[in-house]
Amino acid sequence: MPVTDPAAFLRALFDAALSAAGPEGNFGALPPEPEGRLVVIGAGKGSARMAAAFEAEVEKAGWTTKPEGLIVTRYGHACPTRHVEVVEASHPVPDAAGEVAARRILHLAEGAGEKDLVVALISGGASALLALPVSPATLADKQQVGRALLKSGAPIDEMNRVRQALSGIKGGRLAAAAAPARLVTWMISDVPGDEPAVIGSGPTVALPDGESPEAILERRGVQIGDALRGVIADNPAPKEVSGELRMLATPQMALEAAAEAARAAGVTPMILGDAIEGEAREAAQVMAGITRQVLRHGQPLPRPCVLLSGGETTVTVRGQGGRGGRNAEFLLALAVALGADMAGVHALAADTDGIDGSEDNAGAIIGPDTHARAGEAGVSLRALLDGNDAYSAFEALGDLVVTGPTLTNVNDFRAIYLP
Repeated sequence: MPVTDPAAFLRALFDAALSAAGPEGNFGALPPEPEGRLVVIGAGKGSARMAAAFEAEVEKAGWTTKPEGLIVTRYGHACPTRHVEVVEASHPVPDAAGEVAARRILHLAEGAGEKDLVVALISGGASALLALPVSPATLADKQQVGRALLKSGAPIDEMNRVRQALSGIKGGRLAAAAAPARLVTWMISDVPGDEPAVIGSGPTVALPDGESPEAILERRGVQIGDALRGVIADNPAPKEVSGELRMLATPQMALEAAAEAARAAGVTPMILGDAIEGEAREAAQVMAGITRQVLRHGQPLPRPCVLLSGGETTVTVRGQGGRGGRNAEFLLALAVALGADMAGVHALAADTDGIDGSEDNAGAIIGPDTHARAGEAGVSLRALLDGNDAYSAFEALGDLVVTGPTLTNVNDFRAIYLP
């Protein structure tokens, strides 16, 4: 049956991706029930939902040991749990609530004994939510550095390497604190390549070799004082930590679920990549080129088809007062790049956590009539793109995609449908 409502079709693909990105039913075989306590700790946009799902798994397995512990998630991303305490803090810029939660979580790990099982639940957003600066660094210092890195367009792996260097809990330090207890970490990946040390800045993962934090800050033009330089020099991360790492959901799993939903609708999918990085508007230029190749030559696949991709793009802020995250910017740049070639093109781009940037939308959607409707509304897509104000463009057109917090996070989801 042909697709009769392209916008609804794209939303259905996004919903399929979100469903695959949840923790429910993905824990696999649980470790043996502990002789001692079952301590559950963690952080991230999806951590509260992960905790609720883990509690259900423990109950299903018939464990008599009840979970206890603490999870910190982003404001508005909590959900009910039966045993594990859930608190909220700020993301992407950390706040005092996150610092208090991080200290409590570290204390819980330090108190675990040899017969205890420590379960860490980590998802995207944990880096900002576990804010535990090493003295003399302060929370204000971390906030300032974090904002500067965000504005510079630094990708998540660079931001996390700097965060780890200033932290008392990230970069494997939480795992070191949990010894000698058995430690099992379940993760939902929000990073290109699903590198565990990058997810949430790897609080239970030893930090691999890489570019130094000092070099990253210098290359990004972020200035820090001698005190912070001293913290970085005197705060080496552990080279080895013990514990098991298990993956609950990844960007690839979400894209494969969307691809299967497309096939069920009679549309051929192509996954172009689950780890696409770089400037959002530059990624849009590349996607515009691939789209034109399909439209003009039926390559790399014939229509009807849908081009799927994930990863995490970035936005270097050039305008003043603009609103919108990387997915809205990608989509606005795609519309501008395609111009007259928008005929027959429908696309959706959204963040799987439900919040694109700092606004209330997950992303946005465009169609063949986007340019015409913008002209009728007196909206200059080019001018708004130049001002990093994609939110205003799609708000004026009524084309924002709003889901509210999804309580998971496997990064960006992009779908370009060519009927």
